[in-house]
Amino acid sequence: MSLSPQTQSGEFRLVYLNSSSRNSQFKYLHNRISTAKYNFVTFLPKFLFEQFSKYANIFFLFISCIQQIKDISPTSRFSTLVPLIVVLIATSFKEIFEDYKRHQSDAEANNRPCKVLVGSAFEEKPWRDVVVGDIVRVSDKEFFPADLILLSSSEPEALCYIETSNLDGETNLKIKQGLQVTSHLTTPNDVSELQGYIKSELPNNSLYTYDGTLVITNGMAEKIIPVDPNQILLRGAQLRNTNWVYGVVVFTGHESKLMRNASATPIKRTNVEKMTNHQILFLFGILVILSLACAVGSLIRRIYYTQYMGYLQLNNTNMWAEFGMNILTFLILFNNLIPISLIVTMEVVKYQQAALINSDLDIYYAKTDTPALARTSSLVEELGQIEYIFSDKTGTLTCNEMEFQQCSIGGIGYADKIDPSKKNQLSEGNSAVGQYDFNKLHENLQSHSTSSVIREFLTLLATCHTVIPERNESNPDDITYQAASPDEGALVKGASQLRYVFTTRRPKSITVEIYGEAKEFEILNICEFNSTRKRMSAIVRGPDGKIKLYCKGADTVILERLAPKNPFVDETLAHLEEYATEGLRTLCISMREIPEEEYQAWSVIYDKAATTLVNRQGELDKAAEMIEKNLFLLGATAIEDKLQDGVPSTIHTLAQAGIKIWILTGDRQETAINIGYSCKLLSEDMRLLIFEQESREAFAKGLDERLAAVRNAKQSVLESEPLALVINGSTLAFALEKEYEVQFLELATKCKAVICCRVSPLQKALVVKLVKTHLKAILLAIGDGANDVSMIQAAHVGVGISGMEGLQAARSADFAISQFRYLKKLLLVHGAWSYQRLSKLILYSFYKNITLYMTQFWFTLFNGFSGQTVYESWTITLYNVLFTVMPPMVIGIFDQFVSARMLDRYPEMYKFGQNKEFFNVRIFWGWTINAFYHSMILYFLAMLFFLDDSILKGGTIGGQWVFGTTLYTAVLVTVLLKAALVTDLWTKYTWLAIPGSFIIWLIFFPIYATVAPLLGIAEEYDGLLPVLYGNPIFWFTILVIPTVCILRDYIWKFMRRMYFAKPYHCVQEIQKFNIPDYRPRMERFRKAVNKVRIIQRMKLSRGYAFSQTESGQAGLIRAYDTTRRKPSG
Repeated sequence: MSLSPQTQSGEFRLVYLNSSSRNSQFKYLHNRISTAKYNFVTFLPKFLFEQFSKYANIFFLFISCIQQIKDISPTSRFSTLVPLIVVLIATSFKEIFEDYKRHQSDAEANNRPCKVLVGSAFEEKPWRDVVVGDIVRVSDKEFFPADLILLSSSEPEALCYIETSNLDGETNLKIKQGLQVTSHLTTPNDVSELQGYIKSELPNNSLYTYDGTLVITNGMAEKIIPVDPNQILLRGAQLRNTNWVYGVVVFTGHESKLMRNASATPIKRTNVEKMTNHQILFLFGILVILSLACAVGSLIRRIYYTQYMGYLQLNNTNMWAEFGMNILTFLILFNNLIPISLIVTMEVVKYQQAALINSDLDIYYAKTDTPALARTSSLVEELGQIEYIFSDKTGTLTCNEMEFQQCSIGGIGYADKIDPSKKNQLSEGNSAVGQYDFNKLHENLQSHSTSSVIREFLTLLATCHTVIPERNESNPDDITYQAASPDEGALVKGASQLRYVFTTRRPKSITVEIYGEAKEFEILNICEFNSTRKRMSAIVRGPDGKIKLYCKGADTVILERLAPKNPFVDETLAHLEEYATEGLRTLCISMREIPEEEYQAWSVIYDKAATTLVNRQGELDKAAEMIEKNLFLLGATAIEDKLQDGVPSTIHTLAQAGIKIWILTGDRQETAINIGYSCKLLSEDMRLLIFEQESREAFAKGLDERLAAVRNAKQSVLESEPLALVINGSTLAFALEKEYEVQFLELATKCKAVICCRVSPLQKALVVKLVKTHLKAILLAIGDGANDVSMIQAAHVGVGISGMEGLQAARSADFAISQFRYLKKLLLVHGAWSYQRLSKLILYSFYKNITLYMTQFWFTLFNGFSGQTVYESWTITLYNVLFTVMPPMVIGIFDQFVSARMLDRYPEMYKFGQNKEFFNVRIFWGWTINAFYHSMILYFLAMLFFLDDSILKGGTIGGQWVFGTTLYTAVLVTVLLKAALVTDLWTKYTWLAIPGSFIIWLIFFPIYATVAPLLGIAEEYDGLLPVLYGNPIFWFTILVIPTVCILRDYIWKFMRRMYFAKPYHCVQEIQKFNIPDYRPRMERFRKAVNKVRIIQRMKLSRGYAFSQTESGQAGLIRAYDTTRRKPSG
């Protein structure tokens, strides 16, 4: 069959098997990927666009250009251009260095080796050379290089196991099965002879769907077989516990489903930076007004006073041309009202703040030798203003480990490790209280009255499941259990540790070694788990020939199916409550013996339901309902979905800091809710608003009803009841539609916690973008897998969990930490410090420049608007480069408004960053007006002291440069005193920077004033030194005027701390006098109250342990035969 490229252009794509020449005509996308921000072509335009989106850089470029016009600039032509070029070059090196790391990680992925069929043999090629239509061989533990359709595998019936944690965050293994018609192709020769084509859907971002057909041609005959998601192996997933698979490539590179869920690396700019940008615009407006005012002054002088200034020869020039030129001259003269040094200082300070994060031993994880890593220094202050955290669950909050920890059998509690508080209560009269260890369980199995119950309980754990055992060829006693649900794997492993070892699976039976003796159990039927049934049953014929129904599931569904007289219900319920308060995942375990006649009659009904074509699942559920009754309660199991260390306390502390946490996970709803309770995100007193509607209309109705109830909460009980919202992926798709997104967001923001389950990577990013678009809040996203990359990039700040297998998230993130608990110090300490330091640095930088350059404006009023400078030009240049560069830098790197210990003790302090208390429009203009005020005091008091100029001993006068240098020194002393006043922590570097800067000026000036005139540089200073230092007015001025300036600031600081104190002022006092914290007593009382509430809540709902894929697994599992020899491939 021959199809032209045009045939498949609209609704599907064609992929020919073993025909690379025919596939090449379609020009499908290559398999190379790029997650970098720049390449050789785009670097310059992208970088320049990013840099000149900062208004300060546009302004300095404009000043640099007009400085090149002859006879306009009162300063050097290059005094602005050179610093601007230096800033841009330094920033470009930083950007290149950061992007180089991304290119390295891309190259690493693109150069991974894989085996591709060439002729009738597999050859090794890098991933980048894989093309659509290639047949590839992937071995155990390798990642799939592209999206493949599974043809065959080393396992029976073309089965294989894959782990999709990079796609959906789930670590439980999933089973995929190739098509029956290709399952026999287990050698390179066989698969090279396959002829036909695949008619595939077009590339899309849906991870859970696939539509296509495989057409196998044999001569003129064609065989058409449908292909569904069961045969799709996605890029990013990993082959596990399967020796090899053959697959044909259908989507490559950025057309693969994983990359379709990724988004381009964004350009991130901080909130502080954006606000600074806006204030620069206003300052530029003031600058233009000042320049216009001076130019108008010069014009008035020209019009009305020309006859008195004939020596200037003003009549020789055009008046209006001169007016325009004067505007430009004054723009250049006052341009440093906007400090160019600020950009460089901020970059240096942010780099150092990032270095402090990298070297912090409190967030270094010794176990994997992983320090924290700030991958970009641009966003450090953003860490101090976070209002929402979007977190992945698996691998971020949890450790991906399930442990069978405790169980209740026949009303007696057993535990792997006994809690010391329960150990002392082992017996009270004749009844068992507290816990026994598992050794006691073995003893009770031999002689206790509950021995038969224990035997049935352990048999159920070893038989009622869909687990497959894998023996290690080199060590047959080493068995690995492959489970679609990690909970099931934990239960089977737990049974094996209790010497009920599941060893072999065949299509119709399994073998269990009980205390070393192999026994075969015939598996008659499996009634699968689903979210409606919340239970799973296996009907088993034991070695004794008896038929038994083993059923495990959530307590709510098992308890209502028990026989009237069950002896262990009360004790088991007490144990369930105990397990639930510890955050463990629980299952009730039950059974009943079925008479042969009853089974035979039921079997007919079940077989009929299994073969029906209409509503098969519903019919199977009804059939299961008929047999799952009159059960005998054996006990309960408790599994720990192990949280990372410190997760509950971290979430509790972050909530105290005013941060809202949303969990976005690909995991099941029940699992996510259970983890929510375990990690203290959900509390006992919260009302859960669960959205799991399957239609748009039902969702819209539910949303309207709940939103109306919340809005009217003032008149209802809901007002005092905190809310938590839980929504699944399919319903979230409705919520993210334009029509409903604002209402959904309103409801979500009224909730204390939000959990989105079964969400795709793209949906994670869309949720983040929804909040980002509609709320003026700073967002942080944290995750550990490739499925979290889009979310991490969409948020203002992205944090990746590093040190784990698969570093995709850490590579794409702005910051990488190895444990979730380190987020507390990263935000509450480093974030709060960085935000406060940067705020103070920016405000001080503007203050010091405005203070100096406004004195230049006041001088302009007294020099006939001539454009004359009051200071020597190189002294002005060195003001920002040498004499005032250290104070803002030291404030930005070392200042602490309170210590790390206090920030940890009082997380509420973090709200200052969220509320923008340290840097907002009011504070910015407060500092700006203060700078104007100081410049006026400085200039006009200096004018007063020099009213008749400085009369020297010989009868001569000092002149402009004595006045200008005295004023410059007074300005320098004032701005240094201001730095001292706003500094909260004095270190040795602070002493070097603030008093040290003044000492540098006192040393520098005599040397410069002596040497520079000899070199013909600063001739204004010729002979000035003895005149200045010998003049008492100079010393009087630099002592009195700065004192007058700072006095108002000191009084204001005193008044604010004494009468208008902020909470952090109180904490500073607590820190200073080391006042102890009396809150632990209250905390103990609160914990006691919470424990009572937990028990009340657990009576209503408990987290049960089931997270496997719903339905469809049992058939695949029962096709399995672990005794068959596997092909080598």
